[in-house]
Amino acid sequence: MKAEKIIPVLRIFDYRKALEFYIEWLGFEIVWEHHFEENTPVYMEVKKGDILLHLSEHHGDGTPGSRVFIWGQGVAEYHKELLDKKYKCNRPGLEKTFYGAVSFTVDDPFGNKIIFNEEFDEEKHQNLEFFSIH
Repeated sequence: MKAEKIIPVLRIFDYRKALEFYIEWLGFEIVWEHHFEENTPVYMEVKKGDILLHLSEHHGDGTPGSRVFIWGQGVAEYHKELLDKKYKCNRPGLEKTFYGAVSFTVDDPFGNKIIFNEEFDEEKHQNLEFFSIH
C-alpha cells in the first residue's frame, strides 16, 4: 500500500471557536464544509499549504485531546508569525527537542494539540531563543 494523503480528524465543539483558532490565528483556509441538514454538526476540511485536517462536531468523530505531529520547514518563522498576532488564548514557546527538532505546540480550544517540527540545523537555527522548562 502507498498512502496518498493522511488526514487527521479532530473533534471540535464550537464552530466559531474553531474558525477563530484554525482560520484566523493559525492561518488555515476552509476547503469545504458539510452539514447533513440545517442545524446539524459541521464536518469540514481545512488546509495550510500541504497540511490537511478534518474538523468535526460529530460525537463519534475523533477524541478530544488528540495530537497531530507535523514535520516541515519554516517552523521558527511560523512561530514568530503566530506570536505577532497576539492571540490571547495561546502563546506557544519555541523548543529545541531531545529528538533534534525546532518545535512548538499549539493547543486548540477543544483539547487537541498540534506539534510543528523542523529538523534542527545548527547554522540555520543558531540565533533562535528557545523556551526551557528546566
